[in-house]
Amino acid sequence: MDNPTNPDKSTSDSNVPPATPPSPAPEFPPEDPQPASHTAPGNNPKRVLVVDDDPSVREMIGRVLEAEGYVVFRAASGPEAIALTGAHRFDLALIDLNMPGQGGWDTFETITSKNPLLPVMIITARPHELFVSICAGVGALLEKPLDFPMLLHTASALMAEPEEKRNARRRGDGIGLYYMPSTGQEPPRVGVLVGGIKQVDR
Repeated sequence: MDNPTNPDKSTSDSNVPPATPPSPAPEFPPEDPQPASHTAPGNNPKRVLVVDDDPSVREMIGRVLEAEGYVVFRAASGPEAIALTGAHRFDLALIDLNMPGQGGWDTFETITSKNPLLPVMIITARPHELFVSICAGVGALLEKPLDFPMLLHTASALMAEPEEKRNARRRGDGIGLYYMPSTGQEPPRVGVLVGGIKQVDR
């Protein structure tokens, strides 16, 4: 056993550089205790607004998005959604069309008039909304019943788009939109562009 009082031992140890202290563990904001898989600049989780008057649909979509690391705000009506967009910054909005009172298209127009670069995904059980959606400049149209893996894929794609592309879509410059028919219809092919429509595969 080495003698701790041995002078030779202490002399040799004096040439050993001090150990580097371990790096501190990363910290997360109190309101976001878990690391998010989808983050905005500054490592803040991206915020998604879900607008649907059906509580079961609203909750299900919210849970699917939260499982991917998004911070989700839920609104049961158009006025509630408008109030939330006035108080918070969002990276994406999902808006249902069939809502009592202020409907989905009126809500869309009010929100995007104040937030023109906010990507919007229309979710609806209404038929024949495709070309209205193109003319309105929405980023995506998903018909109910929803395909949730495709919803997540489309949400990620919309939030990754540059501002130039969002502006061009709003101007009607032929950028097109992401379109997913209801799960009961024939699935589209990947990347097919038909009249400015970008159809996405399941």
